[in-house]
Order: sequence, then structure tokens, then C-alpha cells
Amino acid sequence: MTVVAVSGDTYWTIALAIGLGAAVVVAVLLVLLVLNVAKIQRSVENLLETAGKVGANTASIPQLEATAPVLALIVEEAVVQDGYMNALTDGFGTTP
Repeated sequence: MTVVAVSGDTYWTIALAIGLGAAVVVAVLLVLLVLNVAKIQRSVENLLETAGKVGANTASIPQLEATAPVLALIVEEAVVQDGYMNALTDGFGTTP
């Protein structure tokens, strides 16, 4: 069996290589993080733009609450007008 003698410089070289590898991995992960943050920021900007459009489209919904009572009055008036029209046209178009 042979024993290989390792000097202190070799241990330092191994430690520096491991540290360099870890630094490269951290740098790659940081770049990926920055890219994902930029993608999220673009998505949020698009969401804010869309939310503004939705807000503009739905701003008049509270005004629709006043529509139901008015529609009921319109229906009542339409029934009255239908009665008048029926009274006017009763017997119209028949030969005596």
C-alpha cells in the first residue's frame, strides 16, 4: 500500500477550488433570481394595466342599481299602452 503525502498547499488548492465552485453556483443562482424578478415585475405591470381597464369598465356598475325601479315603471307603462292599443284596434280590420 502506498501512501501519498499531501502538502498544505494542496489542501489550500482544493479548498479554493471548492470555494470557487460554490461562488460560481451562487452567481448563477443570483442571475436566475434577477431574471425571475424581472419577469415577475413585467407581469405585475401588465396586471396593473389590466386592472385599470377593468376598473374603467366597471366604474358605472353602481349606477345600474337605479335601473331596476325604473324598469318596473317602464313595464307598467308598457302594459297601459298595450291596453290602449288593444282598445283602439278592437274590431279593426273585420268586415261588418
